[in-house]
Amino acid sequence: MTDTTSAAAAFTPFEDLAAALLPHAEDAGDGAHDVAHLLRVFHNAMRLQAAEGGDAQLLAAAVLLHDCVSVEKNSPHRAEASRLAADKATAILADLGWQPERIDAVAHAIHAHSYSANVEPVTLEARILQDADRLDSLGMIGVARTFYIAGRMGSKLYHTADPQGMDRPLDDRTYGLDHFETKLMKLSQGFKTDSGKAMAAERHRRLVQFRDLFLDEI
Repeated sequence: MTDTTSAAAAFTPFEDLAAALLPHAEDAGDGAHDVAHLLRVFHNAMRLQAAEGGDAQLLAAAVLLHDCVSVEKNSPHRAEASRLAADKATAILADLGWQPERIDAVAHAIHAHSYSANVEPVTLEARILQDADRLDSLGMIGVARTFYIAGRMGSKLYHTADPQGMDRPLDDRTYGLDHFETKLMKLSQGFKTDSGKAMAAERHRRLVQFRDLFLDEI
C-alpha cells in the first residue's frame, strides 16, 4: 500500500476523491501544511458540515486542494498563495471532468480560506473551509504549528527583555511568541459559522492558557 493510498483511506467517505487529489497536494507544503494538516482540516470541515449543511463532496475537494500551492510565511507573495491554489485546483478538477459551476465553487472556497488574502467567503462551503482551516491555527495544534514555523524561519522563541511587546513593536517574523498577539488571539472573533464559533472559543481558551503558562515559566 502506497503512502497516498494509505492517507486517502482516512478521508472517508471520500477516499476515491482523496486518492485522485492528494498527489497534487501532499508535497506542496511544509510540516505545518502537510497531509496531517489536510486530514485535521477535513475532520473539522466534516464536523461543521454535519451541523451547518452544505455540499460535503465539494467541501472535501476544497479541503484537499486548499494548500496545493506553497508560499512561505515570510514571502512577500504570501497573500497570493490561496489565489494560486485556486487556479491550480481549477485545472485539476477540470481534468477530472468536474462541472464548471462546481469547480468555481471549490476555487472560491480555496481563494477565500486564507487569512492573508482577505477575501470574504460568500458560500456556505467557503465559510466552512475558512473556519475549519483556522481551527487548526488555534488550540494546542496552533501552538505547535506556530513554533514549528518559527523554527523553519529562524525566529527566536521570544524577545528576552520584553516578551509581551509592551514597549516595542510586535514582530512575529523574529519572535515566535509575538505571533500569538499579531494573529492567533484575533482569529476566534472572525469565525463565520455558529458551530465554528463554538469550537474556536474553546481552542482560544487553550491558547490563552498556554501563553499565560509560558510567560509564567520565563
